Amino acid sequence: MDKRWCTACGCAFLARAQAPHQRYCAEPQCQRERRRLWQQTKRRSDLDYLQNQVQALRAWSKRNSAYWSAYRESHPEYAARNRINQRIRNAKRSTAGIAKMGASNGTPFFDDKLYELRPLEGLGFAKMVVDCSDHGACSPAPLTAPNFGDCKERT
Repeated sequence: MDKRWCTACGCAFLARAQAPHQRYCAEPQCQRERRRLWQQTKRRSDLDYLQNQVQALRAWSKRNSAYWSAYRESHPEYAARNRINQRIRNAKRSTAGIAKMGASNGTPFFDDKLYELRPLEGLGFAKMVVDCSDHGACSPAPLTAPNFGDCKERT
């Protein structure tokens, strides 16, 4: 057994001979952190695992639909803090100008030209697809495409 330093808490511990790559001590909070990081990595790398986790969460939520309302009732300080934080988040959103997915109305407004997309300062941020109906925001790109010569000359 050799002495190692725990990745989670930083304390020294004696590694078990059966676990040659042990990086976490036996403390419950360190083991919880180890499992949390493993699960996070697994969700990123294994699509089936992620889908099963999402399905399990939905099933649990369906079985325990009253959980959060009961929790807020039994923890008034949590509910009050959450209301305050939600007001702050809402205030940020209203000044930032958030655009959500599928904000366009579906009618195309661009001509058949080459356009250069540039970020505009001070407009907040956008999620996924956004309709920039201000035609001035998207202007045709200058024709600086590389010259490939006459099409007739290429084979």
